Amino acid sequence: MRPVLLVRNDEYESFGVAPGALAWAGCDIVTIDMTRPGATLPDPEDLAAVITFGGTANVDQTDRYPYLAQVRAFTREAVERRVPYLGICLGSQLLARAMDRPVVRSPVKEVGFEPIHPTEDAADDPLLSLYADGDMVFQWHEDTYELPEGATLLASGDRIPVQAYRVGETAWGIQFHQELDAVELGWWIEIADREVDLRATWGKSAEELRSEAARHMAAHERRGRELFGRFAEVVGERRR
Repeated sequence: MRPVLLVRNDEYESFGVAPGALAWAGCDIVTIDMTRPGATLPDPEDLAAVITFGGTANVDQTDRYPYLAQVRAFTREAVERRVPYLGICLGSQLLARAMDRPVVRSPVKEVGFEPIHPTEDAADDPLLSLYADGDMVFQWHEDTYELPEGATLLASGDRIPVQAYRVGETAWGIQFHQELDAVELGWWIEIADREVDLRATWGKSAEELRSEAARHMAAHERRGRELFGRFAEVVGERRR
């Protein structure tokens, strides 16, 4: 059985609820850490599906992070070969960039739990139909993009228009971190709080983020497991 590939684009990524949810759904999983020197991606034809995760880089910082060019080209190839693909945060930006859309600084930075608003097209979407209007999802990004040509908008936000979209029938990008669980968020907050003044840099303090997590993380984790379970169903249908 071909595996689902989880692509790590940042040293602080632990994949959250994704591995357990995919394994529970019957998927075999392999991971690759693209931040390690010499890391290379396999032929997409050898994979059942691909999930690319987040990171702090901009997709065009290929001089500083050469692996991003490789991931971008790999993303384009996976889409063209109709290998099921899910891009999360930076992964969604890589998908947009692979589809020839520029990725630029957002008018606002988003961090913490924010509501999303599914579009009418989301109602019939295999993944995004799980969301209701106003569901709270976790954001941590400062870049954004316009909808790629021919793509279907599936969710918008109050401040950032493109929050989820689909390219063709088997490739999705979501700007929010639906993989995130409480443990991983605790690490992210601790690391960021040591490096910067969170409130001055991002607009919310560590205490505010932890308070939001206390209110919203349990539902967020449930939706994360459901999202990856649904993605596994897409993988299974594609395999058949």
